[in-house]
Amino acid sequence: MKALLSVYDKAGLVDFARALHGLGYGLVSTGGTHKALAEAGLPVQQVSDLTGFPEMLDGRVKTLHPKVHGGILARRDVPDHVSQLKKLGIEPIDVVAVNLYPFRETVRKPGVTLEEALENIDIGGPTLLRAAAKNFPSVVVVVDPRDYGWVAEKLQAGGLSLGERRGLARKAFQHMAFYDSAIAHYLRRPDDSDLLSDTLTLGLEKLHETRYGENPHQKGALYAAASGARGLASARQLHGQEMSFNNWLDASAAWLAVVEFQEPAVAVIKHTNPCGLAIHQDQAEAYRRAHAGDPVSAYGGIVAFNRPVTAEAAQAMAKVFYEVVIAPDYEPAALSTFQKRKNLRVLAMPDASQSSHLLLEVRQVAGAFLLQTPDVLAEDPSTWKVVTQQAPTPQQREDLAFAWKVAKHVKSNAIVIAKEKQLLGMGAGQPNRVTSVRLAAQTAGERASGAVLASDAMFPFADNVEEAARAGVSAVVQPGGSIRDQEVIEAADRLGLAMVFTGIRHFRH
Repeated sequence: MKALLSVYDKAGLVDFARALHGLGYGLVSTGGTHKALAEAGLPVQQVSDLTGFPEMLDGRVKTLHPKVHGGILARRDVPDHVSQLKKLGIEPIDVVAVNLYPFRETVRKPGVTLEEALENIDIGGPTLLRAAAKNFPSVVVVVDPRDYGWVAEKLQAGGLSLGERRGLARKAFQHMAFYDSAIAHYLRRPDDSDLLSDTLTLGLEKLHETRYGENPHQKGALYAAASGARGLASARQLHGQEMSFNNWLDASAAWLAVVEFQEPAVAVIKHTNPCGLAIHQDQAEAYRRAHAGDPVSAYGGIVAFNRPVTAEAAQAMAKVFYEVVIAPDYEPAALSTFQKRKNLRVLAMPDASQSSHLLLEVRQVAGAFLLQTPDVLAEDPSTWKVVTQQAPTPQQREDLAFAWKVAKHVKSNAIVIAKEKQLLGMGAGQPNRVTSVRLAAQTAGERASGAVLASDAMFPFADNVEEAARAGVSAVVQPGGSIRDQEVIEAADRLGLAMVFTGIRHFRH
């Protein structure tokens, strides 16, 4: 019996090899793995001694040899395979333990060169794993050091069942698919022209299991992409109980909303929609304004900051129950304030400019997947077209630009009412737009007087403008493009509203 061991991650290696040796397996290895086993006092054969052929090309070719792969791939239940091994002097290899060069870790390093990346693409390792996994009824394949213990116990007790071998083979193939996905992502063209290619692999690595999914009868987990942890996947939890499935959803919505702004911003999110959002140079005041947008809905929400949280801002939050707070960092006094609240989850994010968006948005539909590039677009409000007799004032233009950015993060049909860079009311997810206008106006109340309104998509009828005017709105921003644009413009003129068209839509279903 022989076992081939060739690993980059040497955790648990010596104990596993010692167990195999104790069972009578002859140990075969390469390079650093051979050195580690030899230094542990274990008898181990170099692969080059097994094959009779030296390593070449700086170690690029070591195990790619018939005496290795013949020993792995031969079916023990096929007499002709067994006789060929005897004729050629090839010994069967019954256990293969391999893990791969650290490609993902390498390409994450700042300033890594293409040459360094390519040198860390493992060739021999995946070939060994594929061969062993293909022949799993005859060969035990181990890719995860966490499996060494139970595999050794099973071998000592008489062997692994076919189901257990099959599980290890599935794990090996899954590991290689994930590894290859990371390489394919790295080699993607920098111009993004092949993002939606004819075939696409999405390697995912589980980071956290949640207690359940959206509801207690569902299972859930948070995964990171094979290309590396970005966005929420790179968050550090500094305090609080375990994040739930819904916490992650809401935290993502909150983070993406605040990093939309260059100015200090605070968002309060409920069910992935901003119920409060404000920008202000004084962070504590920004929070107070965000909370005041809809204090009833804010209870039990998620708060996001796009700047490190100050002690004053943390103190301003003290009287309201929140599930999560998320920010780039926290002043020590702010963190101390939050840590007094047992149930508040505190997440620290990396720099917003590096983690706000992924390359693709993925959604599952019945039996298929929808993919799209994120809604990321540099827009210049100075290019918006004034379509009414009344032009917006400079203050209204600033508020229209603010409201337009907020509307992008509200579920369609989205309506946002804002004033002085503060969200006062929003309507989200309604089957018709006029209902969203009424809901936004209802929340804003008297504060809507002189405020501005943003609509994520065109107004199909003049009734939307009429409802806005009835609430006291003074200016509107919308994409335009309806066959009834002229009717809508005429209604705005009749009611004394200023209105601008952006020519851009921001649906968020």
